Amino acid sequence: MKIILWLLLLLFCWPLALIVLVLYPIIWLLLLPFRLAGIAVDVVFDLLKTILKLPARILRGI
Repeated sequence: MKIILWLLLLLFCWPLALIVLVLYPIIWLLLLPFRLAGIAVDVVFDLLKTILKLPARILRGI
């Protein structure tokens, strides 16, 4: 989908498309720490959910 959108942008405004092509990797690298932090927070919440559900699983016998 991103490629199709970029090709449409290239068709209508090629200087802007070239700027996007150059800036996309830089923006991706800048946003990478936020993605890693999001993954870490998700893992912590999954761990807490598992710890909180453990007594019920033990009592249920699974």
